[in-house]
Amino acid sequence: MKKVLIVDDVPGWVRFHQNNIEYLNLGIKIDTANSAREALTKLEASIDEPYTTIFTDLQMESDFLPMMAGEWFVKQIKTYSKYYKDTKVVIVSASPSIDKIAERNEVLYLPKVVARNSDAEVYREFLE
Repeated sequence: MKKVLIVDDVPGWVRFHQNNIEYLNLGIKIDTANSAREALTKLEASIDEPYTTIFTDLQMESDFLPMMAGEWFVKQIKTYSKYYKDTKVVIVSASPSIDKIAERNEVLYLPKVVARNSDAEVYREFLE
């Protein structure tokens, strides 16, 4: 079974992503986390059954400065590459430099403005 982790400190965005993924009716198990630290705990607990896709916000806790919390989390995922080598990591953010951050970290990205103004189908490419 495919598993998805959604990480965002804004509960409305977590629900938004979750509702769109559920709407696609792909039979995916969805976990959520409200911070980068909580997401890391869930990532570590899922080593035996890795997530197939992880959606993470960039701007969450401020104690990772000068790095954003989401970028810190992406770097943590990469330390578990043995287990998460086939996992799609998607940064979802309103940051104007989301494309550069995604490229630097070799992950996918979905601007929040695109997510908000599109239908649920925009998520499909990240889930298949």
